[in-house]
Amino acid sequence: MLTAADLEVNVLEFRQRSFAFDHLGEWEGLEYAVFGRTETESESQFRPRLVRLRLVVPLAWIVLDDANDELRIAPAGGPLPPRRIESVLEVGAEPPEFTEAGIAWVRTTPSEGVRCYVPKERARSLHGAPAHDSLGF
Repeated sequence: MLTAADLEVNVLEFRQRSFAFDHLGEWEGLEYAVFGRTETESESQFRPRLVRLRLVVPLAWIVLDDANDELRIAPAGGPLPPRRIESVLEVGAEPPEFTEAGIAWVRTTPSEGVRCYVPKERARSLHGAPAHDSLGF
């Protein structure tokens, strides 16, 4: 299993974006890695606002892809799924539920200006102020 030091020096690719490691947290006995990214809400708006993206991943699902020098998500730490190349959508244009790396994901809005990606199978547990406070986002 990767350590915080391993996570700090690598980026994680998710939805064709690079996310930087923020911190580790625990919720209901499971250790999660929280990654972050900041981008503009929509370039087409007159005054685009900044949006903070958070990605919450069970630590056991994160694998170091030595060949590409980056972190990747593999279901339950298994073999890496094939790399996908596709167009990047603005966060607001993405569907709220999708599949990435063979895992169903849900995008939530825990607060104004924050979008959070969590595994769908754990979304109910991770949704709400107690989990958000415990995981630090």
